[in-house]
Amino acid sequence: MAQALNPPQSETLDWKGEGVTIAQVLDALTEFRHKFARAQVPDDDHPHPRNCVMTLIAVAAAEAEEKKAERDCTAIAAHHPSLAIVVRDQANVKPGRIDAYITAPEVANGSAAPMHYELVKLHVQGAAATHLAALVDPLLLSGVPTYLWWLGTPPFGSNELRDALQIADALVVDSARFTRPYHSFLALAGTSARAYHRLGLADLQWARLDPWRETIAQFFAPVARRPYLSGITEIGIDYAGEGRGNRIPSSVLIGWIASAMGWKLQRATGGTGGVVSAQYEADRWRVVDVAFRSVPRAGLVEGEIGAVRIVGTAGGTTFKLSIARAPERTRQVDPDIGPLPFTSLHPTGGEDEAGLEIAQRKAIQHREMAFQNRDALHHTATGDPPGESVPPRPTVFVRERRNPDNSMVLLTLIDIGGADTLRHVQRIESTQDAALLVQVLALGAHDAVYTRSLAAGAELMQAL
Repeated sequence: MAQALNPPQSETLDWKGEGVTIAQVLDALTEFRHKFARAQVPDDDHPHPRNCVMTLIAVAAAEAEEKKAERDCTAIAAHHPSLAIVVRDQANVKPGRIDAYITAPEVANGSAAPMHYELVKLHVQGAAATHLAALVDPLLLSGVPTYLWWLGTPPFGSNELRDALQIADALVVDSARFTRPYHSFLALAGTSARAYHRLGLADLQWARLDPWRETIAQFFAPVARRPYLSGITEIGIDYAGEGRGNRIPSSVLIGWIASAMGWKLQRATGGTGGVVSAQYEADRWRVVDVAFRSVPRAGLVEGEIGAVRIVGTAGGTTFKLSIARAPERTRQVDPDIGPLPFTSLHPTGGEDEAGLEIAQRKAIQHREMAFQNRDALHHTATGDPPGESVPPRPTVFVRERRNPDNSMVLLTLIDIGGADTLRHVQRIESTQDAALLVQVLALGAHDAVYTRSLAAGAELMQAL
């Protein structure tokens, strides 16, 4: 039996129906939209319909996944008004029965006009894929893209999944959460190869590789370094964990490089302890050696990449690019003055000192702004009249502002010929799933680079 809607003055739709049909859910949702549109405008104005830029269908197999989907959908709605449909397999629901929940709160986004979104939860019994298309199709909005986000492992190869993909513009997964990750990853690559041309495919694990791909690309970006691309001879990757499923991110990263350079896989072997050795044919006379190794690293989950090394020779000049995440660094101590400054430990130079320059500019800007507004700030903080007992000019201590947790830091070392080592430190952007989801959805989940990298990574995984 369904419960009535709350009054529109509450600006929130709370509706619950047990043992209802999809038609009843749609009627409740439509009724709310009409009431809300009329309640938001004066009597002499036209109704204002709710905005919506996409429909996000989240499939969850457990309560924890359902809660996660709700949180992430709400976080996304702060900037993107949307319709979210969360479908969960509920064991205690009788076969053929649907328990539905609807809520549509206003989401504060820091502006005067909060965002609106609608969240529909459907509890059903049995694998969601067996009836997903028929279940959610009547609720979909026309004219906006529909994304199917599978929080667990999709039933790859099944007719039910193929039917579900017919109502979606893209499938979004997270290969880091796959059960039987090796087989599921290969099935994901097979789905990509067989999918119809308009279907997008996105993996949150691919988005987590962005800092590594951007840093590698930046090294070869200057015109003077372009010839180094044709001189790569060795690539090494350190990753956490030993199982073959933990090699997926490393394989996709190598697939990204190999597919971009047109390398052909010759052979690959996997040994004990997570060691992997592979060879790629770059051209008729050059072979690129690729090696993975499992290295325990605190703060990294299994499968995450800890370091990347690229070595080569071009035009008689040797080069080496080393990128490390969460590097273990100990502060040097001078007996007379104590710990040495950070810049003394990691001097920068040439093109790669941009990061330090930006940090210095921000520190100077913050110091000047604080100095210019010190009277107002002091009055606000203490209540004293402006100008009385004003503290001295503020000082910014960069060393004390550094977060001791460096798990989100990449340290890049560049050695070219006999020149001094160039060092660059950068902080990785947020890797929370909601931020990654927005990132992949912004591209419409259509990424040709990911598609070819996925295929090349799957080829390497199959060869092991």
